[in-house]
Formats: sequence, structure tokens, C-alpha cells
Amino acid sequence: MAAIREHRDLAERLDLIHSVSGAGLPTAVAILVRMPEIGKITREQAAALAGLAPYDDDSGERVGGRHIAGGRERLRRALYSAALPAAMRWNPQLIALYKRLIAAGKEHKRALVACARKLLIFVNTVVARSMPWQDQPPQRNEVPAIA
Repeated sequence: MAAIREHRDLAERLDLIHSVSGAGLPTAVAILVRMPEIGKITREQAAALAGLAPYDDDSGERVGGRHIAGGRERLRRALYSAALPAAMRWNPQLIALYKRLIAAGKEHKRALVACARKLLIFVNTVVARSMPWQDQPPQRNEVPAIA
């Protein structure tokens, strides 16, 4: 922590990551250290680098199941560990996602992997925009239709 705090840019990114509900300080440090390109890549690239992107197992006519593979194992473990309390208690968007996936018949672990991926997407977006996390998304201004 002291080494990160010595560098202003790293400290700012750490604070942005830590602002996301469900990303505690250990998870924020893991993301910052294990994925230095956070905020500069797309959400698909972030998920693939973390090993949270679903890949197909198809061959010819056979349609196999989807699974996660590759990526940075220690980062994936940190995100998965953070996803459990975030999806059960801390992050309203992840709570809603988890409940929706379980209601659709997904298994607990698959739903948690999806929540871990979404948590990483939230972190990537927060760092890219350089704006702290807000629990409620901003209200969209309705533009009246022109008659």
C-alpha cells in the first residue's frame, strides 16, 4: 500500500477501484497490481485478460458448453472471492444480476462468475471515466417528442 500511495496516478486509480461497491481494498490492490492496463482496454479485453470471458467448446455439429479459461489466475481468484459478498450484500446491481441468473436456472458458481465479470467491467468503466462509483445510475433526461 505504501508503495502504491507514493505514486499519485496509482493512488488515484486505487481510490477509483476501491469506490466500487463490493471491491474491497485487497481486491482493489489485486486489480491494480495484476491488471495495470485497467481503464485503457475494452470490457471484453478486460474479461479475457482476467480469464472471466466465456469461451465455447463447439466442434463441427457438436455444441459444447461455455466455460472460462486462461487469463490471469490470481486476478480471477480475487474477483471471484469479491463477487460472493458483493452479489449477496454490497452491490445492488450485482445482487439484481445474481437473482436474475438464479431465477433463469443458472447454477450458483456460474452466476458468481458472471458477477465477477460484471464487477471487473464496473471497475474498468470507473477507471476509464475517472469518476468514482455511484450506487444509483444517473437519471436520464427524457427528451420530449417533437410534434
